[in-house]
Amino acid sequence: MIENYNQFLLLCGIAFLFGGFAPYYLKRLPISLPMLQVTFGLVMGYFWTSLPFLNPLEHGTFIEKVSELVVLVSLVGAGIKLDTPFKYKHWQPTIRLLLITMPICIAVMAALGYYVFSLSLGAAILLGAVLAPTDPVLAASIQVGPPNEGSEDTPRFTLTSEAGLNDGLAFPFVYLAITIAEYFGKADGVSTSLLFDWFTKDVLWRIAAGTVVGVLVGKLIGRIVFARSNQETTLSQGYIVIAITLLAYGMAEFIHGYGFIAVFVAAFAFRRTQHGHDYHEELHDFAEQSEGLLMSLVLVVFGIALGQGLSHGTELTWQVYAASLAILLLIRPIAGWVGLTGLDIPYKERFAIASLGIRGIGTFYYLAYALNKDVFAADEGTSLWIICSIVVIASIFIHGMTAPTLMKMTTGK
Repeated sequence: MIENYNQFLLLCGIAFLFGGFAPYYLKRLPISLPMLQVTFGLVMGYFWTSLPFLNPLEHGTFIEKVSELVVLVSLVGAGIKLDTPFKYKHWQPTIRLLLITMPICIAVMAALGYYVFSLSLGAAILLGAVLAPTDPVLAASIQVGPPNEGSEDTPRFTLTSEAGLNDGLAFPFVYLAITIAEYFGKADGVSTSLLFDWFTKDVLWRIAAGTVVGVLVGKLIGRIVFARSNQETTLSQGYIVIAITLLAYGMAEFIHGYGFIAVFVAAFAFRRTQHGHDYHEELHDFAEQSEGLLMSLVLVVFGIALGQGLSHGTELTWQVYAASLAILLLIRPIAGWVGLTGLDIPYKERFAIASLGIRGIGTFYYLAYALNKDVFAADEGTSLWIICSIVVIASIFIHGMTAPTLMKMTTGK
């Protein structure tokens, strides 16, 4: 890559230009900015034969860290822009999606991996875990608007809050997949004590620790920022956004909690401090701009990798395409509908919420993180990258074309 550094910067510049003009030229077309950027990268990767091959297994650490950064910025932006306070009646649909829909998706997709793609038990669970969360980055177009815009409709609020929390809540299942892959087949095997340790540490402790750290960091920074009696502040929004993100993430990870949960909760807790203040809009704008730039970079690289894979003859079986469509058009919508059953939500809104489970950059992070542990076979790692890449690009195009219509049908905007 370094030999083609200047050319790569040129491609990124073009991708950023797309991001600058897309809102003006694409708003009346069923084409989203991610669709445009990943297509641009795909074409460049297919025809730019002098570019070194981007093997995700060989660049796992780079993929993990870059995608992690994009997700973190997206999470802090999602937390800041939520106007709705934390009350059970408002968050009940979100809780249902997290506790019912996501486990169903993980179980069914793990079964697909095990029976259709002949993955090992650990790799199959990993497939379900990395594809279950709704992506907070690519789902930005169907989320609530900037802070203090007024009332938030149920579909946008539910999808925003779900995307903010389910990335962190998928982590226990990623750890479960790693544990099974590491110990399954060994002399001691996956014992009851090992599963109990996973449940107490990776589920109970890490979730609780991430939540508590998020509340403390968000409240503390909020009190400091809004301490002046006249409620005015000229503090740099960039410094504050980055401070919230890194302090919450770093402290949570230091005590072995989930940093993703901590970041979203910290941003939300910060927002609830003087929640009507104009300063939240400035923070949101900075986070949104940063997220857009990082997303553009990742999508172009993702497209390049896809194009290179096609030009190198990567085998794509019909099972991969069928499973991808099943995950996006059947498994998530049905699981979402089941999770929302019994709630006082109009059918059109329920259908939109259930259908718009966008998969994206968070999937890349989880997959790279798990494979970097070196407990999965190389051939399974390749299969997982192929399956997940097809699901993500299918999600980018299917949801990119249908999301505007679904949201307009249910919310009128």
